[in-house]
Amino acid sequence: MKYNFNDIEAKWQKYWAENQTFKAENHSEKPKYYVLDMFPYPSGAGLHVGHPLGYIASDIYARYKRHKGFNVLHPQGYDSFGLPAEQYAIQTGQHPAITTEQNIKTYRRQLDQIGFSFDWSREVRTSDPKYYKWTQWIFIQLFNSWYNNEANKAEDISELVKIFEAEGNANVNAACDDNVEIFTAEAWANFSEVEQQEILLKYRLTYLAETEVNWCPALGTVLANDEIVNGVSERGGHPVVRKKMTQWSMRISAYAERLLQGLETIDWTDSLKESQRNWIGKSVGASVVFNVKDYNAKIEVFTTRPDTIFGVSFMTLAPEHDLVSQITTAEQKEAVEAYIEATAKRSERDRMADVKNISGVFTGAYAEHPFTKEPIPIWIGDYVLASYGTGAVMAVPCGDQRDYDFARHFDISIPNIFECVDISEEAFADKEKTIIANSDFINGMNYKKATKRVIYELEQIGQGKGKINYRLRDAVFSRQRYWGEPFPVYYKDGMPQMIADEHLPITLPEVEKYLPTETGEPPLGNATVWAWHSIENRVVSNELIDNETVFPLELNTMPGWAGSSQYFNRYMDPHNDEVIFSKEAIDYWQQVDLYIGGSEHATGHLLYSRFWQKFMFDKGYVGHDEFAKKLINQGMILGTSAFVFRVAPTFKDDKGIVPLGGAVFFISKNQVKEDKIQNEELTNLVIRKWDEFVLSLVPEGEKYEYFKSLSDRLNHGEIWIDTSINNMQIIHADVSFVNSSDELDIVAFKEWRGEYKNAVFIGEKGEIIDTDNDKYIVKRDVEKMSKSKFNVVNPDNICEQYGADSLRLYEMFLGPLEQYKPWNTAGITGVHSFLKKLWKLFYNDNGLKITDAEPTKDNLKTLHKTIKKVEEDIENFSFNTSVSTFMIAVNELTAQKCTSKAILEPLLILISPYAPHIAEELWNALGNEDSISTAAFPVFDEKHLVESSKNYPISFNGKMRFTMELPLDMSKDDIEKAVLANEKTQEQLQGRTPKKVIVVPGKIVNIVG
Repeated sequence: MKYNFNDIEAKWQKYWAENQTFKAENHSEKPKYYVLDMFPYPSGAGLHVGHPLGYIASDIYARYKRHKGFNVLHPQGYDSFGLPAEQYAIQTGQHPAITTEQNIKTYRRQLDQIGFSFDWSREVRTSDPKYYKWTQWIFIQLFNSWYNNEANKAEDISELVKIFEAEGNANVNAACDDNVEIFTAEAWANFSEVEQQEILLKYRLTYLAETEVNWCPALGTVLANDEIVNGVSERGGHPVVRKKMTQWSMRISAYAERLLQGLETIDWTDSLKESQRNWIGKSVGASVVFNVKDYNAKIEVFTTRPDTIFGVSFMTLAPEHDLVSQITTAEQKEAVEAYIEATAKRSERDRMADVKNISGVFTGAYAEHPFTKEPIPIWIGDYVLASYGTGAVMAVPCGDQRDYDFARHFDISIPNIFECVDISEEAFADKEKTIIANSDFINGMNYKKATKRVIYELEQIGQGKGKINYRLRDAVFSRQRYWGEPFPVYYKDGMPQMIADEHLPITLPEVEKYLPTETGEPPLGNATVWAWHSIENRVVSNELIDNETVFPLELNTMPGWAGSSQYFNRYMDPHNDEVIFSKEAIDYWQQVDLYIGGSEHATGHLLYSRFWQKFMFDKGYVGHDEFAKKLINQGMILGTSAFVFRVAPTFKDDKGIVPLGGAVFFISKNQVKEDKIQNEELTNLVIRKWDEFVLSLVPEGEKYEYFKSLSDRLNHGEIWIDTSINNMQIIHADVSFVNSSDELDIVAFKEWRGEYKNAVFIGEKGEIIDTDNDKYIVKRDVEKMSKSKFNVVNPDNICEQYGADSLRLYEMFLGPLEQYKPWNTAGITGVHSFLKKLWKLFYNDNGLKITDAEPTKDNLKTLHKTIKKVEEDIENFSFNTSVSTFMIAVNELTAQKCTSKAILEPLLILISPYAPHIAEELWNALGNEDSISTAAFPVFDEKHLVESSKNYPISFNGKMRFTMELPLDMSKDDIEKAVLANEKTQEQLQGRTPKKVIVVPGKIVNIVG
């Protein structure tokens, strides 16, 4: 009977769907286990073979846990808000919801055909109003909360109001804005309602503030730092500039220390934890206040080295610092403004990463040293960020290399405050070896003593204090786009008001176009029905706005990470319309037990999710302040790209390139060396073909003079052909045009890229390819699998040709889960052959061949060593070695001619997490009515691996002649007797008496003589 994998897989996928085989219940006598994947954004391109890697790993573990008797929750959904659908809407006018729905259908079909054991009854989509109702609800909870530093938790804003009413804010220890002024209870009572709301905004966990943001004009929206790569937008590669905008922000900084400490309680990868630690960036030091000379202004800086305060020789402000415009002198104004404009075009990440280029401008103003009262010049420099710390640094060039380089570049003094240290060539930054000099009251002190003394003296004069600082900034929570969660906010007297919970969700309005308005408002500004009727509690026409009963709604939408920051909890109770999840559901499932996803989300989704979880814990909605116990980062399956070498000949003279282009050539791989055409004959061939091309363009009467002039100049070395790397482009070719021998289908390539339809292809022999006389070989290289690199392999094709079980096994077989590994379609034939061999263990030409025969000792040994190894591998997430173990087991059982149901039935259970379709089919063929997913995992019995006998090699004069199986517990004398009595021994001896018999129990027998 043939292994018809396509029919088998379709059959069992239908069975699982119709019977809801993998549906989890929120109550069970079984122990619970929650396995989660990072849900995908449904892009138009669908899945490629790299995407399922983590899903296959999590699916194996989920299936394994079901076999081990757990009630497993393994849900899936879609992070379905995103810029690509909106960009497509801008280009075509098609509503993003339509595009998203089409893409989801593709994703669902592809996910189903790979055989994942998802509980689809719990599917969520972040763009579904029934889902984002609860995203809006969490936003409201954050707005109505403040962070009490004394209690170290979030509390209801009404509690803060009570404190204000009773005693003002002088004794309030809260996470709040820096510019909060002290007021009394009496003052609070006399404030207007708007004034009170303005003060409360400075304390709320989500608040409005003017913020420096990454503005992308092409996308018309603000981008988070993790959405910018190399100074341009990750999506589309558009320029990004820094500008100030009034934005919603989340006060994640209030949770900085708890986010750090929480990392010690969770089993996440060390590299990911380190990424978050660095992003949070805890520093211990001091806050120092410098007065600005001749201005009523102060500059606050944070330093981790207060012991070096006497080494300050200049100060540097971020170009965006509010004080810059106030203190810049008239003489420096033009230079300062030009520098600020140039800096605005660079992203924060770009500025932080640029350690080679030194730039800055003197403001013309001076600060006053807090102790010496000496003037300190104030500069601006792009290496200082307004969003980090106070946006200002006290520069100590003798103790910081960047300050040192800056001072050297601009000829600023570098006073030496270190005892017995030479700073003539570089700064000295080893604080542990520091002894302070030339520093007044801290001379002779080490780093620790000097730090304590300086902080004390600063506190005495009211110009500083000890402080802990964090790099983590509050997260901008506004996006100027259409396709995102609407804010449940309207504005009364310019102040934000929350819409009551019972009126949620506030759904996206219809708009005619998805671009910002002509006046620069976000796309929701195009909506004609986008106002809130505070009496009727519904969205109404903008024409009814009267600012008495009908008010304007927020025009921004929430960022991409909003919908993913609590989805893991919503899965626990996804259809509950009354609450975000029931107490019963959250008490039962508690936390994610295993989360698998990419490390690229370390400082985005994973950090924001931890923040929201801690907030929900503070408010009593969840029982744990970390949402995932264990997290594994899967690696990446890389694509094997194909490259072609393109040459458009030009000539060069002593003045540069002569613009005589036109013909395009593609040179085969082996005719190129170090990215240059490697032989002179080929260069001459290119020249001749280029001449033919130009000949067709030159008028008949001018051809002789043209070639004579060209030939003379070439012969005299006045011009020469440029075949260098500068004139050769290495471009991607679609891998679908390349066969397993790396040969390019030239006809398909020309049809794909119309601009090359007349190109000349030069093959491996250095000849022009015009028939089958030669072939064009591409260059191969491994890189990220991406549509833009034309190296994507579609899983649909793999499943059709080899089956989903082959795909699942192959992706695991490629290597350890967390590593990067290249895809090679040719390699999948090995695991596909294994599945055929597995099938033949059960079937022959006459049908099913399984019997009730008692298993042999070898059968049991093979089975139980496989049980042991596979269970260890799954528990350690070493899925690649399990696949090798399966292959060994099937080979051994085939050699043993095993047909015993007692062996092959448990073998199927071992294989089923990896290859569920074939396992279900064979399980059913053995007479089992229920799905194999409900079968108990086989129990390892060590006794079957304990050897009771030894197959001894029997040697004569050191040469092995035969083997003989004997009990392991047989004595040395009995072994010798048994061997000598064996008829094969007698044949070898031919009546002779051996001189000596050497017996090493458990190893060898050697007969001498």
